[in-house]
Amino acid sequence: MTALLELPTLVLNRSWMPIHTLPARLAIGMVARDAARIIDPETYSVHDLKSWHAISQGKELVEGLSIRSETLSLAPLEVIVLTSYSGVGDQTVTFSRLNLYRRDRNTCQYCGDRPGTRELTIDHILPRSRGGQLSWENCVLACVNCNKRKANRTPEEARMKLLSEPTQPDWRMIRRIPPRPIWSSWEKFISDAYWRQELID
Repeated sequence: MTALLELPTLVLNRSWMPIHTLPARLAIGMVARDAARIIDPETYSVHDLKSWHAISQGKELVEGLSIRSETLSLAPLEVIVLTSYSGVGDQTVTFSRLNLYRRDRNTCQYCGDRPGTRELTIDHILPRSRGGQLSWENCVLACVNCNKRKANRTPEEARMKLLSEPTQPDWRMIRRIPPRPIWSSWEKFISDAYWRQELID
């Protein structure tokens, strides 16, 4: 059970925006203090420890995982929502290789493949030789094959279409959320709350 208590829980602010992760044991403490509620990722219903205990009885049979105490048996807490905090933390996202890989989700922005980090390159949409800058708006991940195909051209010249428009992320806590979600349910909240929203420079 110790391992389950150390598994990360995704924390959403009051507006349901992801802000960071913390160990399940701390998440349980926050719910016990009424500072947060547990979200059922399947139904989006919100629970305290008592109601989550009731819900968990069915989940435990399916998933085989539970966090037990003398009075409670809880399915792992994958996502919690804070009851009062609506902030988003530090407003600066450093332009770095790691954060670029996180923004583009380790995915080639031309063909959509995920070949692994060793087979991904940083492509300049407007090539540097033609004045392109090293910036959020001019850099995307590209697999080796797409990078070779594009060569020293713009996507339009190479007749290649970007999967999404590259912009500077405004997820202030990007550095505190793993680039690969631990729980598959996180995709719903990370994608819906951040990755698919319209961003403003």
